[in-house]
Amino acid sequence: MTNIIVLAIIGYFFYYIFKSYSKYTDYSKEAFKNFSVSHDSLKHSELGLFVALVAKVAKADGKVDALEAELVSIMFDDISAVFPEPEKTKQILKDIFSEEKGRTDNVHTVADALSQATKRNKAKEQQFMGFLIQLAFVDGECSKEEEAILQIIAEALEFDPNAYHAIFEQFENMIKNVQPKASIEDAYKLLGVNAEDDMQSIKKAYRKLVREYHPDIIKSQGKSEEYMKVATAKTQEINQAYEMIKKQKIK
Repeated sequence: MTNIIVLAIIGYFFYYIFKSYSKYTDYSKEAFKNFSVSHDSLKHSELGLFVALVAKVAKADGKVDALEAELVSIMFDDISAVFPEPEKTKQILKDIFSEEKGRTDNVHTVADALSQATKRNKAKEQQFMGFLIQLAFVDGECSKEEEAILQIIAEALEFDPNAYHAIFEQFENMIKNVQPKASIEDAYKLLGVNAEDDMQSIKKAYRKLVREYHPDIIKSQGKSEEYMKVATAKTQEINQAYEMIKKQKIK
């Protein structure tokens, strides 16, 4: 009887998640099938402008750490997949990221351009803002520099300050509650690897898990903030386990 109740609860949970899918589906192959891929067209598109803001948040504290770089790489794959000529698109997105990551003088301008491109669509802006806050926290903390960039972006998007602080505090509290693995055995178990495995195999498993659990800006359309928090927490746990194993292997 207990198992039936548990299954019912799980079923209801997944039903709720699926109900929240795709309130809008602007980011699909169908939507971009007639898009002419060029550096200029991508740079001024919604997703190109978003990539520029991602670059600024990722580099705000002076470096793009390993996990951020991994997530950005996956993001390039996710976004380029909806455009014609995915490989060409991916390279242009990488170029946009490189061009923008060191610039702090045009944050407000780029964010305002994104707001204009989305026609101030609140659902999209909520998704973009949540993703950027999440990116800032994904390495375990949000630096003062990252927070300053986020606040400029929120102001340019005319994002509700109360909504901004609510999202920020949710991720802040969530990160505080992500507990590091109690033991190296737990870390190996989480990554699904063995102590005898070499670092190349362990890194491959780590990347596979990060890709599986990463928050996807394309597929997360219309999903709840809870989905993004769970994805961030899981990604952080995977990263902590990987770092623990790396330190143990280097000894």
